[in-house]
Amino acid sequence: MQPLPTDTPLKTKRTEPALWLLALGVLYTLYFAQTLLLPVVVTSLIALMLSPLVGALQHAHVPRTISAFLLVSTLIAPFTFLASELAEPAQKWVKLVPELTQHLTEQIDSLSDAMDGENKPTEVQAKDNKSFSFFGLFDEKPSVSKIEPNTENTVTQRIKQGGMELMISMLATTPMILAQLATGIILTLFLLIFGPSLFEAFIQHFPKITDKGKVRNLVATIQKELSRYIVTVSIINAGLGLSTALTLYIIGIEDALLWGVLAGLLNFIPYVGSLIGATILTLAGLVQFGVQLTALIPPGVYFLLNLVESQFITPTVLGRNMQLNPLIVVLWLLVWGWLWGAVGVLLAVPLLVCIKLALDQLNIWTHWLKIIEA
Repeated sequence: MQPLPTDTPLKTKRTEPALWLLALGVLYTLYFAQTLLLPVVVTSLIALMLSPLVGALQHAHVPRTISAFLLVSTLIAPFTFLASELAEPAQKWVKLVPELTQHLTEQIDSLSDAMDGENKPTEVQAKDNKSFSFFGLFDEKPSVSKIEPNTENTVTQRIKQGGMELMISMLATTPMILAQLATGIILTLFLLIFGPSLFEAFIQHFPKITDKGKVRNLVATIQKELSRYIVTVSIINAGLGLSTALTLYIIGIEDALLWGVLAGLLNFIPYVGSLIGATILTLAGLVQFGVQLTALIPPGVYFLLNLVESQFITPTVLGRNMQLNPLIVVLWLLVWGWLWGAVGVLLAVPLLVCIKLALDQLNIWTHWLKIIEA
């Protein structure tokens, strides 16, 4: 007797449109719920990084509440110090933006004047136009007398308006940034203190989970690997920022600490971050040294340090298990940049690594995992 054919292909065909609709729904939710989800994702990553330390202190008979407050305070302290130290140079560069804009507008004005001068008709052309009056029917004077110099170019107005809009937008977003920082600190504390008890209650009372020990071990392994990755990458990027700031300070670059912090933050963005950092340091070199070869010293130093970090230090420390396909990374950066802007670009690679480690530990969707690692 022949076995009856299964309906697996039919089910697969039916589930594919549902998966695409689910993916579009997730993108829609991520885009329009940015203000709600962004603090949750950031604080979850921070809590994930600090959770093993809180667990270790709990085993040493330190309550989770005390250890969570201590670790969050220890994490906030260096950022507070950096914010106080970088406030003055950041304000200086914000004030310098209109001056740079004005300098750029002057260059554009001179270029526009030169182009207008080439397009003005000469006296010979004016005489020719006057002689061609068609027997006096068109006695209008030459168009040279009607040409009046424009007081301000449209491009110049746009650039000046852009500089003012940049300052206004930065001032307008400051209260929201402070509110998000306060929300993030509170969420991090609650996740560190009450997160494990909530997860344990979920494991105990969810009826579909049969092997509870296996689920606990799986979540603990994913948490440990993700925490190790986040801590390792953060240390490497902090080292890159510190070495960049120290080297720029030794060679006499102004606001070296500011550029070092930017280098460390931009290093969370593979490939694209190094290009942005080199561009910013090139502008800083041009402002300090002018149009000279010495203006290329800051981006050159940053490029060499970034090359050593990306080609030798990071692959040696993380190993090949954490390597990702460059094309997948760039596409992933574009998607998260479109969804959440600059913060989404910073969070893109840690989130991709989270997905990769989760798929690896769960041993599902291995074909997608091979594509990410290829």
